[in-house]
Amino acid sequence: MNHPNQPNIIEKFKLWWHGDLDLSEHLQDGSRQLPIKNTKPGHEYDSYLKEAPKGISLLEIRSFERIYQIFAVATCVILIGVLLWAVSYLPAFGAPYSPDTNEVYLRYINSGIQETGAINYVAGMILDYRAFDTLGESHVLFTAICCVFIMLRIDDNETWDDELSHQLETEHLLDLPQDPILKYTAAVLLPAIILFGIYIILNGHLSPGGGFSGGAIIGAGLILFNLAYGSETAGRFFTPRLFKTVSLCALGFYSIAKCYSFFTGANHLESHIPLGTPGNILSSGLILPLNIAVGLVVACTMYGFYCMFKKGNF
Repeated sequence: MNHPNQPNIIEKFKLWWHGDLDLSEHLQDGSRQLPIKNTKPGHEYDSYLKEAPKGISLLEIRSFERIYQIFAVATCVILIGVLLWAVSYLPAFGAPYSPDTNEVYLRYINSGIQETGAINYVAGMILDYRAFDTLGESHVLFTAICCVFIMLRIDDNETWDDELSHQLETEHLLDLPQDPILKYTAAVLLPAIILFGIYIILNGHLSPGGGFSGGAIIGAGLILFNLAYGSETAGRFFTPRLFKTVSLCALGFYSIAKCYSFFTGANHLESHIPLGTPGNILSSGLILPLNIAVGLVVACTMYGFYCMFKKGNF
């Protein structure tokens, strides 16, 4: 039975639901385990309640958890039902003349080369018609690496354990620069990997590829360079200052280059930037430099994730 001055379980649940009640403060020593006693099955809660202090009992906390689980399952079931209901209205797979979906892709196919100058229809779509969406994806990557920096950062007034510091300084457990097979194999593969990534980025408006795939290839090459030659050697080339500069310039250029279309819609105003001859390397207007910007952001993000999760720093 609740104390007269204590809210009942429903009121406590409402407070917890709105974030006004911290249940952990009402547990003794942070323990969530029931005391084990020689009682009949089902009487553990009763024995605990008799000894529990006034406030929130473990039984009430377990009740909150069960209600939360019920809400979670109900939400998932409702979401699945809504998605299945939406899918039921989609046209049949491969239907060529669906009245609800043919307007957009016919515009891309019939007018894509003329309006974007890109032979690769996908590049023309994501970097011209849907440039705002791609900008958001690039900022998601930048935001993700910022979150990793925040979660794994070490403040100036914090210090590592002596044994852990020694491991990080020697890097015998974290790097493989002493392996001659990896080192010489990387020396052969690295130039090809980096050049192939650059080719994928620069050729993205003419053939399958672009900034995302080319940036991922370059990022993989940087990770291989770090593995083969060690963090100290790689750190001389790829520094936090370089990461910040490249990310800022790439995202800033993308935002400035396409800001006019953010306010004028898909059929944006004429940018007066020549589209060139479709099929040439210097064509498609802003799509080529935008591919380069996206590739730089992706490469920096991939390598930054590796460095942060490996050591907690560059």
